Amino acid sequence: MGRGKIEIKRIENTTNRQVTFCKRRNGLLKKAYELSVLCDAEVALIVFSSRGRLYEYANNSVKSTIERYKKACADSSSTGSVSEANAQYYQQEAAKLRVQISNLQNSNGNMLGESLGALNVKELKSLEIRLEKGISRIRSKKNELLFAEIEYMQKREIDLHSNNQLLRAKIAENERKQQNMNMMPGGGNYEITQSQTFDNRNYFQVNALQPTNHYPHQDQMALQIV
Repeated sequence: MGRGKIEIKRIENTTNRQVTFCKRRNGLLKKAYELSVLCDAEVALIVFSSRGRLYEYANNSVKSTIERYKKACADSSSTGSVSEANAQYYQQEAAKLRVQISNLQNSNGNMLGESLGALNVKELKSLEIRLEKGISRIRSKKNELLFAEIEYMQKREIDLHSNNQLLRAKIAENERKQQNMNMMPGGGNYEITQSQTFDNRNYFQVNALQPTNHYPHQDQMALQIV
């Protein structure tokens, strides 16, 4: 079932009135907070209970909001328009921001050595101290980065040296293995010699078995007489 419609009038029962006040007060403070956050509005809420207790909420401050309200009311009464009062307020805030921007620009110019004619001796001394502190911090940061880079390069050099030594050791080991293989009996040279001897022997055997017609001259004559 839905909630019934509540008649808006004073609650006669004291207990019910106090309970309703606590609930509605908390809800009102919550809504004021949500309005200030969601809409970026300047909100000030003041509540006095029937017993005289004060409850308030303000995202800026109650006093400054009241002063702004009074000023807006006074300006509106003289000009007859609240929008003009708000425009005047924003113009004043814009003027303050322009002054702050101008001061920052002058300060930056002084840090670069510009527009120093309007400064007295005390201001120049203060500027000098600020510059020296800034330069000291800059040098400290620069040295820190340089030392870190040097340390990295030294570690890199050690790693490269270790890798170089390892490669040299591998090359030397391969050379020793190659020398040992060449010095062993039955190596490549021995096999080549044996193969050549075997080929020559076969060549002679084949030639000995082949017939030949080249006889000496006397032998040929003897054969003719027979």
